[in-house]
Amino acid sequence: MEKIIDENKQGERLVIEAKDGNTKKLFIESYGCQMNFSDSEIVASILSQEGFNTTNTLEEADLVLVNTCSIRDKAEQTVRKRLEKYNAVKKDKNPKMKIGVLGCMAERLKSKFLEEEKMVDLVVGPDAYKDLPNLIEEVEDGRNAINVILSKEETYGDIAPVRLNSNGVTAFVSITRGCDNMCTFCVVPFTRGRERSREPQSIIEEINDLAKRGFKEVTLLGQNVDSYLWYGGGLKKDFDKASEIQKATAVNFAMLLDMCAKAQPKMRFRFSTSNPQDMTLDVIETMAKHRNICKYIHLPVQSGSNRILKEMNRLHTREEYFELIDNIKRIIPEVAISQDMIAGFPTETEEDHQDTLSLMEYVKYDFGFMFAYSERPGTLAGRKMKDDVPEEVKKRRLNEIQALQRKHSHYNTLKQVGQTQEVLIEKSSKKSDAHWSGRNTQNTVVVFPKEHYKVGDFVNVKITDCTSATLIGEAVGYSENN
Repeated sequence: MEKIIDENKQGERLVIEAKDGNTKKLFIESYGCQMNFSDSEIVASILSQEGFNTTNTLEEADLVLVNTCSIRDKAEQTVRKRLEKYNAVKKDKNPKMKIGVLGCMAERLKSKFLEEEKMVDLVVGPDAYKDLPNLIEEVEDGRNAINVILSKEETYGDIAPVRLNSNGVTAFVSITRGCDNMCTFCVVPFTRGRERSREPQSIIEEINDLAKRGFKEVTLLGQNVDSYLWYGGGLKKDFDKASEIQKATAVNFAMLLDMCAKAQPKMRFRFSTSNPQDMTLDVIETMAKHRNICKYIHLPVQSGSNRILKEMNRLHTREEYFELIDNIKRIIPEVAISQDMIAGFPTETEEDHQDTLSLMEYVKYDFGFMFAYSERPGTLAGRKMKDDVPEEVKKRRLNEIQALQRKHSHYNTLKQVGQTQEVLIEKSSKKSDAHWSGRNTQNTVVVFPKEHYKVGDFVNVKITDCTSATLIGEAVGYSENN
């Protein structure tokens, strides 16, 4: 296995793993959540065994795959534009190129891509990646190929991912797949299936391998990591049917976090995404117990209105969310919390919107991901609820949410000026090649002069200034974790 250094369109240095003897070229792009990026690494690993090495040059690719997202209409439109570009390159420069769609959009639209629009040669759902060799063989024989069957067992725990576009420092490790929370706005249960957890020992083995290869930070991934529950296999919903031995030896998310932190005490751990109704105090207490578990929680709430939360089928109330926030901040005072927020959900009134703003004022999130509602076909909201909030009202409410978040982000970064914080160097700063960029335990970006330090170093940085999103400082030496 050799490593090829390449440049991406932003000019960042990328490391692409290449297997000796492979002659075919795979170009793969990912959109949407971190899980999609992780899945692309699994796909690259599977296809590496079929003679493919990855490339960043579209024109030379034998196979082009786009790993898609269906969470919002804008994401789907982006993917359609990329498919149009692929087909133009295929027509003008590389007629032998094959094009495929992976992931959630593939699962949702299925044969439409193949038959109605004729934009692709193969369509592969999130649970069917191991079938890619057979599907590619069908395509090479002149037939379109499709497999979007959802699985109740597949976790890809036996696949060692190829680390795509890696900085050699941070990596994703998936621990669960699917979701059982039927939020009315979300397509994930329909595109990724029922919730199932990966065997813990395979997770630890992957983490140990990453540590041997010099990686310094791992993010544990799942649509809902707090629901992680391994009891010997099977869906979480069937746990009540498990044997007494299975129940006695079951591993939940807090236990898995503890196992990871102890297995690699020099490695930092993050996780995403959490669901308020499933996050328990033992997870928070485990975070507080281990220095190498980052003090950051992404805790989507979507709305501050109890009425809208009920319409969304979010199985928690505003008051329960506040109680969870209070407990988190009591147990981990230095914690950073981020949010997902939807503006303009069906039937949302001005009073509901004000409830969202007041919730934000209570929590004062460090940062967030905010969107105007877009109807997703197939969801309960898409089938049963009229998208009745005017676009101009959605836009105005979203702008107000974003403005308040910028205020709170700046409030939180200002509090850190004067502190000395441990930072893991990940890359050069986008704005200055003379500065490093990394993140602190709270997931805030920190930039500082390079001096003699290098990517992968843990460095203590004295924070001297800030913007609403970035801390600026000077290195004062290596941290004890280096």
